[in-house]
Amino acid sequence: MNLAQLKKIRVGISLLFFVLIFFLFLDFNSLFSAKFTNTVLYLQFAPSLLKFLALLSAAAIGFALIMVLSLFFGRIYCSTICPLGTFQDLISWFSRKIARKKSKKRKKPFLYSRPHNIIRYGILGLTILVLLSGSAFLLNLLDPFSNFGRIVTNLFKPVYMGANNLAVTVLGWFDNYSLYPVEMRTLGFASLFFPVVILITILVLAAWRGRLYCNTLCPVGTFLGVISRFSRYKIAISDDCNSCGLCEWNCKSECIDRDKKVVDMSRCVGCFNCFTVCNRQAMKFTKTSFSPNLSPKKLKVSELATDQTKRNFLISGLIAWAGLSGFKIRRDSLANKTDDPVKKIVATKASTVPENKKYPVTPPGSYGLMQYNDRCTACHLCVSACPTNVLQPAWLEYGLVGLWQPRMDYHSNFCNYDCQVCTDICPSGALLPMLIEDKKLKQLGKAKFILENCIVETENTDCGACSEHCPTKAVDMVPVAGKDLFIPEVTDSLCIGCGACEYACPTIPYKAIYVEGNPVHLRAKKPKEEKLDTEVDYEEDFPF
Repeated sequence: MNLAQLKKIRVGISLLFFVLIFFLFLDFNSLFSAKFTNTVLYLQFAPSLLKFLALLSAAAIGFALIMVLSLFFGRIYCSTICPLGTFQDLISWFSRKIARKKSKKRKKPFLYSRPHNIIRYGILGLTILVLLSGSAFLLNLLDPFSNFGRIVTNLFKPVYMGANNLAVTVLGWFDNYSLYPVEMRTLGFASLFFPVVILITILVLAAWRGRLYCNTLCPVGTFLGVISRFSRYKIAISDDCNSCGLCEWNCKSECIDRDKKVVDMSRCVGCFNCFTVCNRQAMKFTKTSFSPNLSPKKLKVSELATDQTKRNFLISGLIAWAGLSGFKIRRDSLANKTDDPVKKIVATKASTVPENKKYPVTPPGSYGLMQYNDRCTACHLCVSACPTNVLQPAWLEYGLVGLWQPRMDYHSNFCNYDCQVCTDICPSGALLPMLIEDKKLKQLGKAKFILENCIVETENTDCGACSEHCPTKAVDMVPVAGKDLFIPEVTDSLCIGCGACEYACPTIPYKAIYVEGNPVHLRAKKPKEEKLDTEVDYEEDFPF
């Protein structure tokens, strides 16, 4: 097998990662297990780094493995594992196909360009400084995995769900009910703005300049590029080169200078296009002693022998990853889903007192506002997986540093009492796994009651929707003095802040009961079990 075969291996691995991660974000019926999800996302650099900083556990060292790979073979992560990188390659490939069909001439899509070192190292340095200060804000904005997740979750998934519902309708005409309709969630400004901006940026840069985003704006790519300058195995140009330019024209990183016969390894993403187009086999791997870029002119052709180590490593790594993935189909995909609370009461008067929320409610497993904001990369995997769609992207609820990080939006829905999907699949450690028994007692916030908004007070009518849907009976109905009515009363120690009461409350535009988030999550008391007032004689044939 010659070096040109490396591209086929690389393309196969990158498409495998891309398809799996793409469908992890599209999956609306929980076909993939949490174990499989964590395995697929184990090597995503930024989430793995933040998870390691949160847990200091060997189970979260995927980023370290990527660094080791980069130290040996260059930016393998950018070329094979990063879904946004593969997405850019697909855009670039399609754009060149379209351009060739229109012009019917041979195109020279890429030319060597000087690196934008001030921009890329400036962004990297600023990102590291902000990260060391305790904030992942810049990493959230520019991390390739998180940007890919936001694009798929907020832009592609609604289209996918709409196509599913259309297919349900069409199949129903033929009495085929193999699919089921899904509820489309409302997309707000916070959900659409940044993903649209990033998608347009990626489309333009990838179609125009290949991997310019990776080598200019992406801090992960720049960081791995610094390591790749010292990689053990480097791509070099041998003396057999006749400066035909094929390698330079096909280099999507624009890092091959055919005149000087130099490959800038800090920008090379290891796509191996140069190996496939060189008709003189002048592109070779050279083995160095972990030193910065060497000038190929100083290397002898005998030193540029083909190295089998990289090919064997890629093949064996793929086999090992597939064997350890733990893939399985979740047949109980709908087990955690419950019907929405039925709002039987309709308010006829508009509520007048705004909800005074001092703190937003962070998801279960975050344990508090500060550490959640520091660890969450806003990849929106939890938003995509949430069965009730209560997780929604934040705008300014967390402040500027928490843009697009998921928050509990109880106007949209409520947190299922028996669900812990988000804690099981979070790749960055912002949401830590917990037992369902612990989750049921974790107090995310406390319910607050506004008497002036309640329809029992404003319309003199019975309601009780909040109490009916409270899973811990923290909201109880007590008699109103002088009236044959009952009004809500909240027991803080029993409330877990699930938001069922807020979502069920029929008042608009302001709720009569809402959840105030806890800056640090607390532990609620275990709800008391209700006992029957009368004893049942089981010796009777018909005790009822």
